[in-house]
Amino acid sequence: MAGLSIWHVLIFAIVVLLLFGTSKLKNLGKDVGGAVKDFKKSIKDDDTTTALNEPRTLEHQNTNDVNSTIKN
Repeated sequence: MAGLSIWHVLIFAIVVLLLFGTSKLKNLGKDVGGAVKDFKKSIKDDDTTTALNEPRTLEHQNTNDVNSTIKN
């Protein structure tokens, strides 16, 4: 079989640690984590900006008017 066993993965991890060292891998992990965090933030900001820029329809405005009269 051509599958990877636990020993193949373990040997690969040891070789990567020996080549790059723990400090470089730690910095790489921080950089990737920061990039993912920034990406999620930009997607979230883009969704809120899009929602604010969408034109409101008459139906949407009417439901807000009805809700505001009900609350008062």
